[in-house]
Amino acid sequence: MRPGTGKDTFGDVAEEDWYYDVLSIASEYRLIFGYGSGKFGPMDKITREQAMTIIARAMKITGLKVELTDSEVNKALTSFTDANLIGPKDNITRAEVAAIVRRLIQKSGLI
Repeated sequence: MRPGTGKDTFGDVAEEDWYYDVLSIASEYRLIFGYGSGKFGPMDKITREQAMTIIARAMKITGLKVELTDSEVNKALTSFTDANLIGPKDNITRAEVAAIVRRLIQKSGLI
């Protein structure tokens, strides 16, 4: 991270907010776009669907590709007994998304 290098991207995120630089950098890399009205909604909940969009954008940046067959995907998901109970509109924490993106970037050797 490059502390102190952020720029005013979202009107509802103040420079004093601890996440200001992080959001600026994520926006710079086009991982996040906010609501299109100059707002980010830093206290809003994030859905799994939104999280996967961010993760997919991060994967493009890293150049990592995963190609699994349907049977490989199903096999990987069988260990999650509640997999059929989770929906794309269910919430996930921003911290969980950040951890996933960080691992992607580390795996790619960018950090």
